[in-house]
Amino acid sequence: MRIFKKDLRLQDITILYFTALAALTVILVASYQAPSNAVGLQLAWNVSFAQQEVYMQLRVAELKHGVVLGMSDRGELTNADLVVLWDTGSRSYFGDAWSDGKGRISLDRQQDYELIEAKQKADGFYLTFKRPFSTCDPRDYLIQEGTVHVIYGLLDRPLSSLEELDLSKIQTGVQRVLMLRPDTPSPTLPPDVQTLDVLAPNVIIPTQETTYWCFIHQLPENIPKNHIIMYESVITPGNEAIVHHIEVFECSPEMRDVPRYSGSCDDKMKPKKLNSCRHVLAAWAMGAEAFYYPPDAGLAMGGPGSSRFLRLEVHYHNPLLISGRRDSSGIRLHYTPSLRRYDAGIMELGLVYTPIMAIPPKQPIFYLTGYCTSKCTQAALPPGGIYIFASQLHTHLAGRGVRTVLVREGVELEVVQDDQHFSAEYQVNAGVCVNLQGDVLITKCTYNTEDRSKPTVGGFGIMEEMCVNYIHYYPRTQLELCKSHVDPGFLQKYFNFINRFNGNDQCVCGEVGVTEQFSQLHWDGFTVEVLDSLYNTAPISMHCNQSIARLFPVSQNSASYPFNSRCKLL
Repeated sequence: MRIFKKDLRLQDITILYFTALAALTVILVASYQAPSNAVGLQLAWNVSFAQQEVYMQLRVAELKHGVVLGMSDRGELTNADLVVLWDTGSRSYFGDAWSDGKGRISLDRQQDYELIEAKQKADGFYLTFKRPFSTCDPRDYLIQEGTVHVIYGLLDRPLSSLEELDLSKIQTGVQRVLMLRPDTPSPTLPPDVQTLDVLAPNVIIPTQETTYWCFIHQLPENIPKNHIIMYESVITPGNEAIVHHIEVFECSPEMRDVPRYSGSCDDKMKPKKLNSCRHVLAAWAMGAEAFYYPPDAGLAMGGPGSSRFLRLEVHYHNPLLISGRRDSSGIRLHYTPSLRRYDAGIMELGLVYTPIMAIPPKQPIFYLTGYCTSKCTQAALPPGGIYIFASQLHTHLAGRGVRTVLVREGVELEVVQDDQHFSAEYQVNAGVCVNLQGDVLITKCTYNTEDRSKPTVGGFGIMEEMCVNYIHYYPRTQLELCKSHVDPGFLQKYFNFINRFNGNDQCVCGEVGVTEQFSQLHWDGFTVEVLDSLYNTAPISMHCNQSIARLFPVSQNSASYPFNSRCKLL
């Protein structure tokens, strides 16, 4: 996790509601530690899945009068579950606390953080404690799979009582982590590994909030087949807050020549051949770490049937409209000529990028769902199915949660990935293990638009929305994208109905674009409820796309495949 700092003279620590703990006998099966930050605090933890407990050790480089550590839904200081160490000037205390909706701090009646040790060492003050994943206390944070927002603060003066603590007046911060993720060491790369940097060519970032920049990178002629076994981002120093996400696509092998291009992906004058560059080689978003392939699989690059041309796509988010900033960010591919057993692939699930799917304004919770139907998976996947080994979720700023499940014959069999505290600033890859055959994949996204006065439509802009799960799998197929949106004709019926219900007989349905039609609606509870009902009940339009941007010939006849293989973690 993270680290802060301070110097405190601890006398005898009075442990509030402390239960003595004997020697640790549980097997700690997972651990994770994040790098230190400038504040001088470090949190490391071990997880016991057998006991459903997290053991935490907080090191404070220079402790003065106390420290606060906590968890909250989005990293807020309000409605947070806290553990606090503080002193009154003569005595020090440790306790389980919480903050209300106004940020006022109180000791929790149910003390679920259990102090194990408090000790001053040469390199700082160490505080070791534990708590269960779930405490059954409504004021406590439920530690789950997915993102955990950890908040922290340092006390620089004594407190006569904990109620004096005002988090808004001390130095605080937030760190996002996957607390329950097993901490597996990074694989050792083979000695014959080589690297290829696919980078933006010293681009001057446009002075606008959202830009998608495209650049064509050309591989050497007659490059033999290699396997990409790891990739990582290369971000120009100083641009970490502007580079939102990056993708590298391979162009269609049918395109013998792709024009060299560097410019906006939305430019109407860009070469049309760029639209045939859709096979994903790498995808990175803010917060993501280096991505490693399992020992039996790698992503093919080069060789017969491949393309010499790659398309880099960088999403710049420049809300401050900074001008003159140059960027050479991109992706570093690590590849080897020593081929592995399987070619891996990447597939997009969720919703098509379209304004047809929209979120009403002022909504604390609103759901959108994208489908990958069995008709698509049966048409595109091999009889033995595919194995999903990693998943990366993606939304823009209104996204609060993403969940993908696998459904077979109407029964939910597997949760592919679930993060109900999702953050657009922390979009990491998570390891999964799922066997997908002729099944349905449902991706459901949760949004919050309480701070928006206008509807949020689907699209590429940062203030528009997405609902995506990039799944990594093997063996590779030609299925690149399996997404949906609601049937446009039924959406037009919705506009017509709502306008007539509100006494507007001059409906412009179909005469203007969908975005404009959404903006003209009066967003009361009824309008929102009917739209939600439409999205949940109306027919959908499926996009079952090959990497060459063509639709698979989806059969209308259902089929089933035997579940004859077991997925194993690699």
